[in-house]
Order: sequence, then structure tokens, then C-alpha cells
Amino acid sequence: MFIEFALYLLLGGVVGVLAGLLGVGGGLIIVPVLATLFSTLGMPTDIIMHLALGTSLASILGTSLASVYSHHKHAAVNWGTAIKLSPGILLGAWLGAILASVLSSDFLRPVFACFELLVAMYMLWGGKVSPHKGSPSLVNFSLSGGAIGFVSSLVGIGGGTMSVPWLIWHGSTIHKAIATSAALGFPIALSATLGYIFSGWNHPLQPEHSFGFIYLPALGGIILSSIIFAPIGATLAHRMRVEKLRKIFALLLIVLAAYLLASS
Repeated sequence: MFIEFALYLLLGGVVGVLAGLLGVGGGLIIVPVLATLFSTLGMPTDIIMHLALGTSLASILGTSLASVYSHHKHAAVNWGTAIKLSPGILLGAWLGAILASVLSSDFLRPVFACFELLVAMYMLWGGKVSPHKGSPSLVNFSLSGGAIGFVSSLVGIGGGTMSVPWLIWHGSTIHKAIATSAALGFPIALSATLGYIFSGWNHPLQPEHSFGFIYLPALGGIILSSIIFAPIGATLAHRMRVEKLRKIFALLLIVLAAYLLASS
């Protein structure tokens, strides 16, 4: 058990540094690594991806609050936009978690891997979004929020890979987009976490020390070390060539995605 918890601490530390250094969500690494660890520990194959996704989203609850507080102190969060997107996000994230619960791990694994490959391609080729004039309609806010929440919940991430480009497209600066995206990570994580708890409640294959589809030892280790190491990554970001590191990270995502596809 000690070695297992140490691995969760190590995972949280790596994710924390990368989040602070590159501004990327940890779910892209947490999900495939947890799926591998859970498989090694002999957890039921049928719910390995559900546990990895649920635990990843639950870990975002703590880290997103710390991130939002920091951005709010710099008055960088566009709260009006965040509030308008949140109803759709809450509904979409809940539905994503419920859908994931009825899908098999064998189906969810390649879905996550394909999404990870798309993110890696975007980072490698440096896709940029140009601002688009005009304020979004209420329907746009609702549908966009729903889509961001749904996909994020289904693949266990905080949504930044989708919400940041959307915010920039609708006229936000990059700094405000990142800050507002951090604020949106909390309703995504909250609704999705509740959905994974609800859908995994009293599941016949539920392992010991789990709360629905949330595996508590992994959650504790990841949150503890990621909060400690995130400031280190933020400090390193001012001393290192981050753009080159982003490409290295993208290659890491490709390796993780390939591994998941190979194990499908």
C-alpha cells in the first residue's frame, strides 16, 4: 500500500509541475497512468477506465480552486462569461459521466486515446485561434458549455483544451481565456465527479477504498503532491523555453495514446 500511495504522490507531483510549467490540464496524463496502475493492481478490467476518469476529475476540484483564486487576485477571470457558460457545462458534464458509466472500458480507452492524439497534434503544429467579433448568443453559450462539459467529463479533463480556444475565438485575450478556463474547470469537475459517484454507487465491481467511481487513495495522493509542486512549475516557466517543452509534452501524449490503443 505504501508503494502504491508513493506512486500516486509521484504522479501528482509530475502533473503539478507540468500544469504550472505549461498550463495544461493534468487529466491528459492522470487518466492513462491511473488506468495502467489500476490494471497492474488487478482491479476489475470492466471499470478501470471509469475509475481513472472519475478520479482524474475529482482531483481537478482541488487544483482548480487554487488556480482560480490566483487568477482572481489578478482580476483576470471574466466571471460574466464563466457564469453564462456554467449551466450548459454542469448539464453536459453530468450527462458525460452518466454516458461513460454505461460504456465499457474497452470502448472508453480508444475514445480517450484519440482525443489525446488530437490535443497532441494541436500542440505540435501550434494551431492558433483568431478572435471573432460579436458577442455569443444565449443559445451559443448553452450549446458550447454543454459540449465542453460533456466531452471533458467523458475523457476526464478540466476542459481547457476546448474552452481556451472558444474564449479566444469570442474575443478574449489569451491571459483572460486561461484564467476564465480555470474558473470553468470547477463546475466541470464538480458535476462530473458527482456523476461518477452516482453512477458508480454500489457497483458490484467497486473496489475497496472507492467512493462510486472515485478511488480515494489515488485521489488523496494526486491532490496532495500536485498542489505542492504546481508553484514549482510556475517558477520554472519563467526560466525555461516553454515552447520546446510543449512539443516534448505533445510527444509524451502520443506515446500514452499509442499505449492505450495498443492495450485496447
